[in-house]
Amino acid sequence: MKVLMLNGSPKKNGNTALALREMEKVFVQEGIEVETVQVGGQDIRGCAACNACGRTGRCVYDDLVNEIAPVFEASDGLVLASPVYYASANGTLIALLDRLFYSTSFDKTMKVGASVVAARRSGLTATFDELNKYFTISGMPVASSQYWNNIHGTAPGEAERDAEGLQTMRTLARNMTFLMKSIALGKEKYGLPEAEAPCSTNFIR
Repeated sequence: MKVLMLNGSPKKNGNTALALREMEKVFVQEGIEVETVQVGGQDIRGCAACNACGRTGRCVYDDLVNEIAPVFEASDGLVLASPVYYASANGTLIALLDRLFYSTSFDKTMKVGASVVAARRSGLTATFDELNKYFTISGMPVASSQYWNNIHGTAPGEAERDAEGLQTMRTLARNMTFLMKSIALGKEKYGLPEAEAPCSTNFIR
């Protein structure tokens, strides 16, 4: 089994990366393959609503989005991690996620999602909710932990002192592993839930 982790922080060795490494330790112990992609700090533009992806199956802007799309498709789980900027996620990560989820047509149903947020003090739950919406619009179960998936720290490495935050990351990784393995067994025995044809309605006619 495989988990794709996207680090939205521009600091490769910051507190967001520290949280992901704490999760990775558990995944490796559980026999889960992990691939971490550094998104923060890259030059990624937002969606232009051109809908070219509907014809080609890939984003018209050929960058990291198209590069990680097949990795996402092959993964059983996806972890989104971001520092908090003005009570929201890093804009680079959001630009990537908007295009990644919109331009990919493969079925994401029952891939397990988890979001992780790092901050000095506040804005954590707002960012946590923002990231979880990518999962809930895609039929992806959301893994939970013993608390909201938050970790606190300002200077790089300071989150190492947040014992509860680190424990939350380990618990999240264990719960996510259990979900992925349980879903794999369920798909083998029962298959995926029946999918209805999409029904799209407008508020203004």
